[in-house]
Amino acid sequence: MYPFQYHRATSVADAIDAMDAVDDGKFLAGGQTLLASLKLRLARPDRLVDIGGIPELRGVFMDGDHIRIGAMTRHADVAASRHLAEAIPALARLAGGIGDPMVRHRGTLGGSIANADPAADYPAAVLGLGATVITSRRRIAGDAFFRGLFETALAPGEMITAVEFPVPRRAAYVKFRHPASRFALVGVFVADTAAGPRVAVTGAAASVFRLEAFESELARNFTVGALADLSVDPGEFNSDLHASAEYRAQLVGVIARRAVAAALA
Repeated sequence: MYPFQYHRATSVADAIDAMDAVDDGKFLAGGQTLLASLKLRLARPDRLVDIGGIPELRGVFMDGDHIRIGAMTRHADVAASRHLAEAIPALARLAGGIGDPMVRHRGTLGGSIANADPAADYPAAVLGLGATVITSRRRIAGDAFFRGLFETALAPGEMITAVEFPVPRRAAYVKFRHPASRFALVGVFVADTAAGPRVAVTGAAASVFRLEAFESELARNFTVGALADLSVDPGEFNSDLHASAEYRAQLVGVIARRAVAAALA
C-alpha cells in the first residue's frame, strides 16, 4: 500500500472535518472494496476517515411509513431486522443474499451504494423502492443518485448517513448470481408502491436502471403474465466472460417474471 493518514471519527461532524482537511480523502466503512483497491494500488488517498465507530450511523428504525437504515448498518443486521421482516421482507432477504457470511458481517449499506458497483444488490432496492439517500448535506432521491459506472451524485467530502425506504404494498428481489462472488449477473427488484409499480435491474449494464415498459404493464395488471411478451434491448448491456449482453437481456425478462411471482406469493 501507499502511505496514508488514518483518522477514526467519533461523530459525523468529526468525520466531515477530517475529510475537509485533506485534498484526497476516503471514508472507510466496511472496507470490502476500498481495502482491496488500496492493496492493488488502484486507490491512493491522503487520508482514510474511519466512520465505523459512529453509533448514530447504525440501526434499522421504523419511521411512519418508511424504514430508515443507518449507513453503517451491516448487511447481516439488515437481514436480521425484525422491522424489515414485517415491513419490507424483500429487502431483508436481499441483504441476506449478499456475498458470504464474512462479507455480510463487515459490508455496510452506505458503503455499497456509495461504491455503486454495477452488479451490487442494494442499488436495485434503492431504485426499486424509490428510496431517499440522506447525506451529511442533503437528501437525494434514489432515482437521481446513481449516474453511471461507479458514479453517484455524491460530491467530494459528502457522506451518506442513512437511507429511507418507503414501505411498499408488496415487493421481491430475485437475482441470477455469480457462483463465486455472489454478485448479480442479473438482479431484478420489483415493488408495488403507492406511486405505482417499480422495476429496477442491476448487474446487466454499467449502472442500475429502471424498466419503464415493465412498470407500465404491471400498472395495468400486476401479474406474471403481464410481462410475458416483453423483451429487453441488449444494446448497452455488459458483455464479459460470465455472460453476453444478449444472455443478460434474456435473463432480465426471466428474472423479472420470477420477481413478480415472488411478490405475489
